[in-house]
Amino acid sequence: MFSCVKPYEDQNYSALKRACLRRKVLFEDPNFPATDDSLYYKGSPGPTVRWKRPKDICEDPRLFVDGISSHDLHQGQVGNCWFVAACSSLASRESLWQKVIPDWKEQEWDPEKPNAYAGIFHFHFWRFGEWVDVVIDDRLPTVNNQLIYCHSSSRNEFWCALVEKAYAKLAGCYQALDGGNTADALVDFTGGVSEPIDLTEGDFANDEAKRNQLFERVLKVHSRGGLISASIKAVTAADMEARLACGLVKGHAYAITDVRKVRLGHGLLAFFKSEKLDMIRLRNPWGEREWNGPWSDTSEEWQKVSKSEREKLGVTVQDDGEFWMTFEDLCRYFTDIIKCRLINTSYLSIHKTWEEARLRGAWTRHEDPLQNRSGGCINHKDTFFQNPQYIFDVKKPEDEVLICIQQRPKQSTRRDGKGENLAIGFDIYKVEENRQYRMHSLQHRAASSIYINSRSVFLRTEQPEGRYVIIPTTFEPGHTGEFLLRVFTDVPSNCRELRLDEPPRTCWSSLCGYPQQVTQVHVLGAAGLKDSPTGANSYVIIKCEGDKVRSAVQKGTSTPEYDVKGVFYRKKPSQPITVQIWNHRVLKDEFLGQVHLKANADDLQALHTLHLRDRNSRQPSDLPGTVAVRVLSSASLTAV
Repeated sequence: MFSCVKPYEDQNYSALKRACLRRKVLFEDPNFPATDDSLYYKGSPGPTVRWKRPKDICEDPRLFVDGISSHDLHQGQVGNCWFVAACSSLASRESLWQKVIPDWKEQEWDPEKPNAYAGIFHFHFWRFGEWVDVVIDDRLPTVNNQLIYCHSSSRNEFWCALVEKAYAKLAGCYQALDGGNTADALVDFTGGVSEPIDLTEGDFANDEAKRNQLFERVLKVHSRGGLISASIKAVTAADMEARLACGLVKGHAYAITDVRKVRLGHGLLAFFKSEKLDMIRLRNPWGEREWNGPWSDTSEEWQKVSKSEREKLGVTVQDDGEFWMTFEDLCRYFTDIIKCRLINTSYLSIHKTWEEARLRGAWTRHEDPLQNRSGGCINHKDTFFQNPQYIFDVKKPEDEVLICIQQRPKQSTRRDGKGENLAIGFDIYKVEENRQYRMHSLQHRAASSIYINSRSVFLRTEQPEGRYVIIPTTFEPGHTGEFLLRVFTDVPSNCRELRLDEPPRTCWSSLCGYPQQVTQVHVLGAAGLKDSPTGANSYVIIKCEGDKVRSAVQKGTSTPEYDVKGVFYRKKPSQPITVQIWNHRVLKDEFLGQVHLKANADDLQALHTLHLRDRNSRQPSDLPGTVAVRVLSSASLTAV
């Protein structure tokens, strides 16, 4: 995961630290200076900000005091509860924070070796498909000798303030962190994939079956080391950070720090009754103000739980911002959950292993429609197919597919203003089994994401075996930008970009011929096939000029639905296309019949229901059954 970490802005931590120690000076970062430009991208500063090093803020500064925990963090003046919530989640996972804060023991202050300190730190973040090493100096913004942004509950602990400074450097300035997105920070800390869930839209509070299913998924993400946060949407500006009667705060990101099935009852009775409650532990980044409903710190519900179970859960009665609630109450009071799953691609793991395809692409403008790659969403039918296109295969009868598209993060600086995200999304189409060239006409849409101006868009979908094309787009045509496409499947999907619109012309084309016509054959199904007592186990083969497409076997039916498509670029349009139906047998497959399709470009009838014939070339006779075929042919090779 960290075999290749790229220095951000070509700043090498080790070389810079060695140079400072040799010259006996404290590091001053020229790329993120202690000026207002590092604080704001617009507007004028409020109170006078003084940049101070930790040694000037307190005695005995430390990276960590008594280890690292989600209790360390408190939100500052900037609206960055989303970032603090992500840090709270990070702090609860040792394996993750040690990746974000590399070689932390070497970075820690050593009171016995004050000369070994050079005022320089470095942190790792995952950005746009690669890990970057961000170097900072230790000068932090203060007012009245108090840190004004993220700070620790211990005055001499600085890990969260320093991580935040490195993250602000990536974003362009501290103000760029105002009102950001927890999902983005969780991804930047882990290289995982974030999945947002709208609890209100899904009606999880009232639909028990859906809620139980979601709890199992949340529990799985948590138990496999993923990070999770929850929030309550603020609809108006007045709603922002408004406290509800139940103690929760609107427009505010909470870290989920534990997910448990809690056993109710005392002693042996608890084991025999085995009544369990789905519970979630959350933390408010303010470090105070908690939920005051059922299962809150001092509520009587805890009497239903044995003392040993309470101790195991770490239930306290302090107003420390951390509290438990049932998953049902979470679905009732919160509006959104973000799950950041760590994608396990290791073959050595006992848990689910994903195959990841990672591809970089770009929306670019060009006058030539065949070279333009910024066609906008499906609302713009004339230009939609001018977007980048990616093909992948689902190789199991059915497979769960995770797809994430992320646009390149934009910096917010005083020179360039706020970096705005484009509205992006993608559609997935089920296409012909043998497609090798770009799509030019609509096919069955298998799934589609939402369109939103967020940095990344995620979709989880179940799809049957077959070939698919993903078309990532901006909402409006003509918008340009880079993106990263990540596709996760259970078995390798052979995901790749489709670059060519039609078969390329080569020096052999004049000798061997070049396609005159393109034909799409869609075999829908068959009826009345020769029956065995258990029904036929049939499959279909479409043959054209040496190219072949075969369907999956449809078991135990004389009226199979094949729903299989092939696309053929034909050098000899006068030669018919053959569709054969076979019965799958253990020793030798049995021929059930075939049809020949002329598939002329001027044939206006698309749907044909044809009687099966035998293979006698002179006088073919009818066999039991018919096959339904839809055919589309064109002399223009970019028509399909």
